[in-house]
Amino acid sequence: MPVLPGAEPFRHEGGEVGVLLCHGFTGSPQSLRPWADYLAARGLTVSLPLLPGHGTRWQDMQLTGWQDWYAEVDRALRELLDRCEQVFVFGLSMGGALTLRLAAKHGDSISGIVLVNPANKVHDPLAVALPVVKHVIRSTPGIASDIAKPGSEEVGYDRVPTRAADSLRKLFRLVDAELPQVTQPVLLLHSPQDHVVPPVDSARILSRISSTDVTETLLEQSYHVATLDFDAERIFADSYAFVGRLAESVGREGAASGG
Repeated sequence: MPVLPGAEPFRHEGGEVGVLLCHGFTGSPQSLRPWADYLAARGLTVSLPLLPGHGTRWQDMQLTGWQDWYAEVDRALRELLDRCEQVFVFGLSMGGALTLRLAAKHGDSISGIVLVNPANKVHDPLAVALPVVKHVIRSTPGIASDIAKPGSEEVGYDRVPTRAADSLRKLFRLVDAELPQVTQPVLLLHSPQDHVVPPVDSARILSRISSTDVTETLLEQSYHVATLDFDAERIFADSYAFVGRLAESVGREGAASGG
């Protein structure tokens, strides 16, 4: 299947500091592309992969599960670790959960993580029935484009495949158990008005990780896809400053590239 316009993966070869960006469930790299472009313009090496089953049509996602999505970001991370002196991982929504799992598994090889409205649980009370429902109902209404900013839209599916949703539920349970293994510096930005992932998910994550260098920021003007919303520039600037604080070479690279 052809990839939806704007949903293509993105890669930029920059300096010795790399950033991996992980997009969300039923979404695509389009939701993080402005963030990736911002970081690339400042001299960083950037990897923004397209998760399997995403960016085409929701039916394709029925054939994938959390193991496929995690394998793709793990592969992209290993490529960056081979290429760069320092690597950071950023994630939105389910991409935040994938980021946390990478952090738990890869330890000190990741210099820091940035989470935007990270998801930790499927809160729909009917989710417990997904193991049965997925055999009867193929999809439910979509969750894309929860954005406050007029005219800003997310390239994502208008349906949620139930098989994939059941796999997502399993991923969240797994990651929740692994949160105490997360020790890296963390910047967590979340929206009080989020119609997809409630603030309780961020609170749960912050209460369970073992990191001591933690910054929490509220995105008061944005909904779930904050990277395409009113607070986008703040996310970009704060995340770059976060990297700059932990990677001394970043400022020099940015100056050298003219970014």
